[in-house]
Amino acid sequence: MGSIPFIFIILLFHLQKSKPQTIQSAHLLDLMIRDYTIRNFNIHVKTGTIQKIHLPANFSSIDIDTGKFRCGSLKRHGARIAEFHFGPGLSVQPCVERVILVRQNLGFNWSSSIYSTGYNLTGFNYQLVTPVLGLLAYNSNPDGVAVNPYEVNLMGTEKNPILIDFLSNKSSGNPSSVNSSLLCACFTSNGNITFKEQVSAYVCLGTTQGHYALVVRDNDGAGGVITPPYSPTVNDGRGGKLSRWKVAVGSVIGSVIGALLLGLLVVAMLVKGKKKAMREEIEQRAYEEEALQVSMVGHVWANPNNRYSNK
Repeated sequence: MGSIPFIFIILLFHLQKSKPQTIQSAHLLDLMIRDYTIRNFNIHVKTGTIQKIHLPANFSSIDIDTGKFRCGSLKRHGARIAEFHFGPGLSVQPCVERVILVRQNLGFNWSSSIYSTGYNLTGFNYQLVTPVLGLLAYNSNPDGVAVNPYEVNLMGTEKNPILIDFLSNKSSGNPSSVNSSLLCACFTSNGNITFKEQVSAYVCLGTTQGHYALVVRDNDGAGGVITPPYSPTVNDGRGGKLSRWKVAVGSVIGSVIGALLLGLLVVAMLVKGKKKAMREEIEQRAYEEEALQVSMVGHVWANPNNRYSNK
């Protein structure tokens, strides 16, 4: 598989300083995942079958599932892809002949840097207890993937919603303890966050495609971090923190090196300019001295320092 251009990583880390930039960085990550998914989509897999997309190493903490569906079948029968469940009655706009669904599990590293920090979740006094899960849909061709993909809108209703079951594939079954203080957070494309109560233990209700997570108030205590399935890089809390430290240290080192290189460049330009100015000044002085030492009187050259002159 090909690697993702390094410029994506640079942009994602540097477009998180203001709210509009946060939206841009989240959208950029979605586009990167979309393009890589489409390039590596196996068109020979049967319609309605879920396949896994393996991202390059620098995005390995992100888990991707995808599948191609008929628009009419989605509306009549619904579908399920990992934690996302939607039954009959789903609205698909525009209803193209084939639709590719892309399910994302961003892991705690990217969830924290793009959504928790970028959307200022701590400003609402909340913290993530699950990675951010995303579901997006794109147009497709019957015999392959679209050359120019665009986003298709999936919309449910309160009666026929999209359900996000964060523990749907947990082999241990239902958890022994349920934290009733958990809330469902929906991160909208315009940079806002909406909070709702769980419809049941670790299950959220949505009415549109997008990005969802479970959160808890800081003063309530998370009662332990919940790791949904398909999050292979999260074993404990230390891994994500170490990665963030690596990013922070790398950014600082990169900034220092950049400043030093810029400083050396400025010094070199100043030294070069000073040498040029000194050389021009020396040449000018030499020219003036030569002009003063020799003067022309009529057709006879004479030394102006001589006390006697020809008359």
